[in-house]
Amino acid sequence: MVASIIDGKKVAGGIKEDLKQQVAGFLANGDRAPCLAVVLVGEDPASKVYVGHKEKACAAVGIRSVAHRVPSAISQDDLKDLLKKLAEDDSVDGILLQLPLPKGLNQEQALDCIPAAKDVDGLTPENQGLLAVNRQGLFSCTPLGCMELLKSLDVSLVGKRAVVVGRSILVGSPISLMLRHQGATVTVCHSKTVDPEKICREADVLVVAAGVKELVGKDWVKEGAVVIDVGIHRTESGLVGDVDFDEIKHRAGAITPVPGGVGPMTIAMLLSNCVTAYKRR
Repeated sequence: MVASIIDGKKVAGGIKEDLKQQVAGFLANGDRAPCLAVVLVGEDPASKVYVGHKEKACAAVGIRSVAHRVPSAISQDDLKDLLKKLAEDDSVDGILLQLPLPKGLNQEQALDCIPAAKDVDGLTPENQGLLAVNRQGLFSCTPLGCMELLKSLDVSLVGKRAVVVGRSILVGSPISLMLRHQGATVTVCHSKTVDPEKICREADVLVVAAGVKELVGKDWVKEGAVVIDVGIHRTESGLVGDVDFDEIKHRAGAITPVPGGVGPMTIAMLLSNCVTAYKRR
């Protein structure tokens, strides 16, 4: 048996085409385009690349993006003032603070300056709380993308056993809640979990967001399981994920590749969150 490959590029492409048509409709009605403000602090090469990708993706669907590039030496107060200014700007629908911040800056204090209605990354305490109680909000892009990939398989999650490896507020924690809200029975494994391999082998759906290169091998996976690999690591031979793809593709029923799986979905859901924020405002 060889697992079917879950094509994140194809699913993301469909979402972006739908968003492009929605934005064209706004403009045809005489309305302005949605606007995303991106705040990039410092010169981190990876962050600069990510911001560039987001700007191109916005342009492709018609979203106006405005980048605010500020030096790493910016004070906490000046960063907060910039975010508050964007929060009060009626022409801005979404605010994205590119993380991580340089040393010396407090991430939580900065995120607290972003109103929940413009928090397109879904990282503010209010949006995290709204997700916990299953109410309308803006939620973290990568977990939303994972859920869209599962939706593309047209398989009900009701009653399924789901295991999430990782408990970060960016991925592990929110996706465990999203899976639970769809009727799955969810277990979260983390660095203190005893015998995580045994727990993972019970999963019908396995989401791996541990941040550890090729942590999960074939002995962790039940035959026929759906495996969503959130990890991405650069190696001499190319990009790899948190799961050993070559081992698991002969055991899983469906699996996301790295690259081309979850990655394209993250940006697609960022765009979707921006359009959602625009419509709600």
